Amino acid sequence: MTTPWRWEYHRYDPKTERLVESLCTLGNGRFATRGSAPECVADDIHYPGTYLAGCYDRLTSQVAGRTVANEDMVRLPDWAALRYRCLPDDAEHGDWLTPDHPSLRHCHVSLDRRAGTLTRRMLFHDAEGRRLGVTHTRLVHMGDPNLAAQRTVFRAYGWNGEIEIESVLDGDITNSGVDRYRALAGRHLVEHRAGVEAEGIAWLGCTTTTSRVGIGLAVRTSARPLVPVGSACTAATTTQTSVLPIERAAQVVVVKTAALCSSLDRPLADPVRRSIECAVHAPDFPSLLASHRASWQRLWSEGELKVPGETGRVLRLHAFHVLQTLSPHTAETDAGVPARGLHGEAYRGHVFWDELFVLPYLALHFPETARALLMYRHRRLPEAREAARRARKRGAMFPWQSGGSGAEETQRLHLNPHSGRWLPDHSHLQHHVGSAIAWNVWQYGQATGDAGFMHGPGAELLLHIARFWVDAATWDTSLGRYRIRGVVGPDEYHDAYPDGAAPGIDDNAYTNVTAAWVLARALDLYGELPASRRAELLTQLGIEPEDLGAWEDVSRRLYVPFHKDVISQFHGYGDLAELDWDGYRARYHDIRRLDRILEAEGDTPNRYQASKQADTLMLGYLFRPAELEELFTRLGHHLDDDLWRRTVTYYLRRTCHGSTLSSLVHGWVLAREQGPDAWRYCQEALLSDITDVQGGTTGEGVHLGAMGGTIDLVQRGFVGLDPKIDGLHVDPVPLSEVPGSSFSISYLGHPNIRIRFRPGRLGISVPSSPLGSVPLVLPGDRHERVAAGQERWFRLPKGE
Repeated sequence: MTTPWRWEYHRYDPKTERLVESLCTLGNGRFATRGSAPECVADDIHYPGTYLAGCYDRLTSQVAGRTVANEDMVRLPDWAALRYRCLPDDAEHGDWLTPDHPSLRHCHVSLDRRAGTLTRRMLFHDAEGRRLGVTHTRLVHMGDPNLAAQRTVFRAYGWNGEIEIESVLDGDITNSGVDRYRALAGRHLVEHRAGVEAEGIAWLGCTTTTSRVGIGLAVRTSARPLVPVGSACTAATTTQTSVLPIERAAQVVVVKTAALCSSLDRPLADPVRRSIECAVHAPDFPSLLASHRASWQRLWSEGELKVPGETGRVLRLHAFHVLQTLSPHTAETDAGVPARGLHGEAYRGHVFWDELFVLPYLALHFPETARALLMYRHRRLPEAREAARRARKRGAMFPWQSGGSGAEETQRLHLNPHSGRWLPDHSHLQHHVGSAIAWNVWQYGQATGDAGFMHGPGAELLLHIARFWVDAATWDTSLGRYRIRGVVGPDEYHDAYPDGAAPGIDDNAYTNVTAAWVLARALDLYGELPASRRAELLTQLGIEPEDLGAWEDVSRRLYVPFHKDVISQFHGYGDLAELDWDGYRARYHDIRRLDRILEAEGDTPNRYQASKQADTLMLGYLFRPAELEELFTRLGHHLDDDLWRRTVTYYLRRTCHGSTLSSLVHGWVLAREQGPDAWRYCQEALLSDITDVQGGTTGEGVHLGAMGGTIDLVQRGFVGLDPKIDGLHVDPVPLSEVPGSSFSISYLGHPNIRIRFRPGRLGISVPSSPLGSVPLVLPGDRHERVAAGQERWFRLPKGE
């Protein structure tokens, strides 16, 4: 893997094929197809899958004697399937050839991220001495969001004969890509119908079981030379069979051009008929490839981050997968940020808080996409308000896991593979997801200056979330503070007190501090609004202007627990037992999923000072040191560098990093502290999916939050970009391992502002624009401006 734009695998290994499939997924923000070999069906090694953004369906299953409903992102019919075999001289048919066939001699997989294509080259050498070269080139079109295509080239070496080709459109599909879900219902597609048009277009229609989303897929298969044999259709599958003569040194080419439509599309049309029309009129493969490359070139011009060396190659892969999941086409869909991308079925394709780690990058490069993702949340505001009402609160209580409807989709049972037991799941108590949404709203507004959004949907989101926190906070006379009880923090391992009668812990520091921040920003935004808009929002919230005094009070008097001169993760955390870390590492080696290990032993992490991932330290990820100090001052506490440094050291020793987000956050926080281990954590975040650090999880879908977060780590972490309305703040915290970077951003309506960071220097280039100059705030509160059409370089203080 040495080329800057290609991500390559030089041999076929069944043990890592699922990983390759995920990392070689192709998508366009509307739908994506895993990078599986077209010769293979779903089994223990291979898992072909196509997923449409926002397409969810709910099924019920019997689990541990209970009826459980789960909503899943639906695996759609396989459009890329292609089978082939060499026809011998006698009447016996040869074997269908796959990467698992013993005649495979060579396999090379190459993902071209510049062009957005996947190429798989194989060489078969059978017992009769025939050598057959096969090259598949696939794309999911970034220009036309309905189209995908696959060109297969066959070449015979040293023989003449025939090959039989079966082009399959397979709708006999279930969601079965995650082992621990396989006992659950997974057949989401029903009412199949299939056929072949006079033009040779194979088509397939089906509907999701309960959400009633109509799916239409059509495939145009062309070949040269072509000797047609026939077509066969079942209700769920079409198979078009051809026999092609093949001669030594000559190529046989088969192209499958697919069109995917659904009832989610606008304007509304019959998905099957529309897909057939799209397939009929689709350009040929060379034309599709050219326009697809041009679309990717435009994306890279707006979204690329350039960093030298292997770090830059990995970051480019991460950016590639973020853009395939959340492209400008996403702005036209009703979709959020699926935590595992459109790459697999882990987490059921649900939307968590991962937008917290992805939207800062999008807001600085693709603000329209970022705005659309926030509108996904706004459209679900009524459901969040209803959830709060059911919890006897006002405001908006957003779900920890969201899907199609906006209802809480977090499962209430989860399987521990170590013990085989189904256990209660209380992670729906992570109400801090609301603060993450509010933070993203604010960050988007600061980066774009989009007053229309901030005064409209943004204000509604921010104020309704703030209203929930006011109602969630209860006054404790003995403490003289407001408390938020019965929640779960980002840690997730602590979902109750030892021997507690009810789930949840009290006064999670991250939850309380971010709630105080939300209230403060909601009051700030309210103060900027026109009087008529204020009155409208107060009516929506069901409060009077004088009630806002209580918001101010709660924002200043929320309880933040401390113990041993550090910030407590939650009230009572310091009273928990210490874990024998060395003993558990010696026994189990990998203790990332300490919760499963302890439960299998009949124990629970609720008894120990042991965290799954960054929790309290997430405050250092969201807020720069001066902002965090200001927040704690508002809450009546003095937070200095020594207290924060002690807190960081304390939790580093007590965290097992059971989430890919944990190393990202710790690397970010330590980089700001200039800690000696900063790069180790940053590197682990960079490599978490590539090396599959969690042992098999990447094959179920990439970790999109970690991928987006590593890009943001360079831009906002190392370079220190902090977009504000008063200027683009820059406060670098460089690491020697990433000595320089460059990228273009969009800021306050200015497109393609070029940022170049070098040790001790910062270059800013602003394109010609009627918007005028761009304000900067450099270290030491140094204010500068860069005029439109100008490039300026600034010297930074020593050490930066």
